[in-house]
Amino acid sequence: MRNLLKKFGGIINTCQILVGLSILLLGTLVYLIDRPPHNTYFVFKSFKNISLYDTLPNIFGSIGNNLPSFIHVFSFILITGGFLSCQKRGCLIVCAFWFLAEIFFELGQKFNSLILKTIPNWFLGVPLLENTKNYFVRGTFDYFDILAIAIGTITAYLVLLITYKKK
Repeated sequence: MRNLLKKFGGIINTCQILVGLSILLLGTLVYLIDRPPHNTYFVFKSFKNISLYDTLPNIFGSIGNNLPSFIHVFSFILITGGFLSCQKRGCLIVCAFWFLAEIFFELGQKFNSLILKTIPNWFLGVPLLENTKNYFVRGTFDYFDILAIAIGTITAYLVLLITYKKK
């Protein structure tokens, strides 16, 4: 592990991590305000009613449908890149990994019959994993999500390069 970190840079970039976490936190507002609580795992499973769905007006409008796709990939790239403190090549690898992961999940919503066969039954008893089937059954494929993922990946790559700290 140490050699792997050394190869990618090895110094944690707290700026990148904080930006990624901040945007991810901002993204939770989409789920808290613009989405019904029964459609969002962490809101539905919370101990208290943390949803503001019926309390506040729809703040994000139609962009709120695709904003999470941008935010997920953008944030995860920045957080991962921040921990690895990558140079250009490492940044490209991190971006490619998260881009492909997000695309897999989006395409999985369209072609869910194959994926649903591979999800083990024991996922049902594990927090977070217990929602895997619902994600693929109830989620909807959207070409604008693909576009948001691509834009989020490119934007995150640029932010990684701009905020890169030389040793």
